[in-house]
Amino acid sequence: MKSLELLVERIILSSRWILVVFYLGLVAALAIYAVSFLYKFGKVAMNVFVFDDAEMILAMLGLIDAALVASLILMVMIAGYENFVSRFDEAEADVSFLGKLDSGSLKIKVASSIVAISSIHLLQVFLNVQQYTDTKLMWLTFIHLAFVVSAVLLGFLEQIMSKLKG
Repeated sequence: MKSLELLVERIILSSRWILVVFYLGLVAALAIYAVSFLYKFGKVAMNVFVFDDAEMILAMLGLIDAALVASLILMVMIAGYENFVSRFDEAEADVSFLGKLDSGSLKIKVASSIVAISSIHLLQVFLNVQQYTDTKLMWLTFIHLAFVVSAVLLGFLEQIMSKLKG
């Protein structure tokens, strides 16, 4: 019976390597998103003398939004691999810029990134306020506030958990 238990444990532990497929998929998604970013950047560059101030601000916010999304993808890839699959053997210094990203701090960083992305999107909406109905503006604001409240609550819960551990 003990050998069956060891076999099950080995299978379960080895199954973490299936996650590599997801992280490699995120690498491909990031590459595709980089191509999309370059296309957006090219459109902005070609219209640099055509856009007025408001259009240029919106275009820059779109590029910032894309950079935040790309950073979020990278953070999830690296931290997810480190936390759930395997440690980076040769790259200790290469991933040190992330700090220690356990699952709790990863949740907070992801939530903070989502709030930042939502903030930029909401700013873009308010710069084009004439294109939206009052109802749509209200819902977009409520959704953003829900993201903010969720991030604050996650931070609060993580702080409580770290005090309980320490």
